[in-house]
Amino acid sequence: MKIKKGFAKREIAGSNIVVPVGNAANDFNGMITLNGSASFFWDCFTKDITIDDAVKLVTDEYEIDEATARADIEAFVKKLRDNNLIEE
Repeated sequence: MKIKKGFAKREIAGSNIVVPVGNAANDFNGMITLNGSASFFWDCFTKDITIDDAVKLVTDEYEIDEATARADIEAFVKKLRDNNLIEE
């Protein structure tokens, strides 16, 4: 799974913001503000990876146990799905 095309993450005034670009702007009206971990998750899902792959990347990057990382990533992916932002 991966983030759909048409969304760009930018750092603006110290905040990570995702905005729709091109045709995606017709379907998604707004922007998304990401905290530090959500920004890392977003970057993970810009490539076609599995949740297991993302858990590995997160546990390698942060001092977090696998169960917590998986729960956080699954919650993030649910939000992506709820907003139709991910290709599976």
